Amino acid sequence: MTEHFPDWWPPLMKAAAEAKPPTVMRVIADHFHPHAEEHARSASVLVLLKDDGGADGPGPSVLLQQRAATLRNHPGEVAFPGGAADPGDADAPATALREAAEELAVDPGSVAVGATLPPLWIPVSGFAVTPVLALWLRPHTVAPQAASEVAAAHQVPLPLLADPASRGTVTYPSGRAGPGFQVTGVPLIWGFTAGVLSWLLDLGGWTLPWDTGRTMELERP
Repeated sequence: MTEHFPDWWPPLMKAAAEAKPPTVMRVIADHFHPHAEEHARSASVLVLLKDDGGADGPGPSVLLQQRAATLRNHPGEVAFPGGAADPGDADAPATALREAAEELAVDPGSVAVGATLPPLWIPVSGFAVTPVLALWLRPHTVAPQAASEVAAAHQVPLPLLADPASRGTVTYPSGRAGPGFQVTGVPLIWGFTAGVLSWLLDLGGWTLPWDTGRTMELERP
């Protein structure tokens, strides 16, 4: 059977092949030791896109998850499925698919891996994280597999994220600032996840002019 790829997929793949890390990620990394990323641990996240419409439809959506509030690191935050590489993982896509299956029961056979973006060094955790762009060819129901790790799954339309009313700038606890997204039913999206989503919107040509001076406040514990 020939798989159907939406019209927006080939241009996204072309842009991904030429992609360089976004400025906000380079600025954050440059604040730390310039050679520390050479010793970073490898990790991957699955940026899983689903086509939600036809020729005049609303466009793609992305699968996100909300981390459990009881986790020691990044409790309650919105993230992509993903995690650290295991010795048995063949490559970055294998890590991302394995983690998505473990966390949300995403069937790897329902997914077509499209491209890997350049790894992003996350100084606070010591990981070099590779975003893996993938198309969800046969979407199915997903759910958190361990309540101690994942609280919820969210399917978020990219046009909603691109809406200027959803966008703003967040000041991190470190004092640095980066993009943020606020959409109904989902906690504030910020940090690494928001940076990759902003990058994704740029690569896909979905970004609209938005007010970078609009601030979004983090909820303090």
